[in-house]
Amino acid sequence: MFIAGFPAGAWGTNCYLVAPAAGEECVIVDPGHQAAAGVEEALREHRLKPVAVVLTHGHIDHTASVVPVAGAHGVPAWIHPDDRYMLSDPGKGLGRAIGQQLMGEITVGEPDDLRLLEDGAELALAGLRMTVDHAPGHTKGSVTFRTPAAGDVPPVFFSGDLLFAGSVGRTDLPGGDHSALLDSLARVCLPLQDETVVLSGHGPQTTIGRERASNPYLLQVAGAGADTTGADTAGGRRRGL
Repeated sequence: MFIAGFPAGAWGTNCYLVAPAAGEECVIVDPGHQAAAGVEEALREHRLKPVAVVLTHGHIDHTASVVPVAGAHGVPAWIHPDDRYMLSDPGKGLGRAIGQQLMGEITVGEPDDLRLLEDGAELALAGLRMTVDHAPGHTKGSVTFRTPAAGDVPPVFFSGDLLFAGSVGRTDLPGGDHSALLDSLARVCLPLQDETVVLSGHGPQTTIGRERASNPYLLQVAGAGADTTGADTAGGRRRGL
């Protein structure tokens, strides 16, 4: 598997291009704020041809470039139905103060070919198999994508803003739910193999094994009798929107 990634925009949101190998078809994950130029540069450098865009959630720092990127290449984009509304009205997903700051610098709307993700769906795109897991908490429609191991390549987990190296996504924006996020961590992340590579929406890559051993939020949900209904008491620095 070949993965090219770069941080984009005001929040350093990670955008990924995923392909079986350089020079082949690819899937673009989370072309966010100011990501279009970086996507085009990576496509040229690695001789990639996009066939789809997939979105981990609807926040504008992950979706702001979906319309120009999907439109330029005539490809579909995928999002969970619970976050679809943010494509046309991103301010509703950010709260009044943040939303008003951004509305003057972005173009909103849906791509021409928008498709909806379902929990447990198996996407066969660009010669890749990506499993979709609905993982609410950061937003109601947050999802993750995972690819299986292939030869010497370990499984890869695109965690969006569910799980970061050492932390998790914030839950204080509209649609956020801390209890739901803890449940998603337990249900989606804990069953993964330790060698699974985690490529998150912000920050450096990590592995499930590393996070299982040190991430305070995973330690919380993995602990005996962990309370996943209470307040945010695990600590840890969060990133992004």
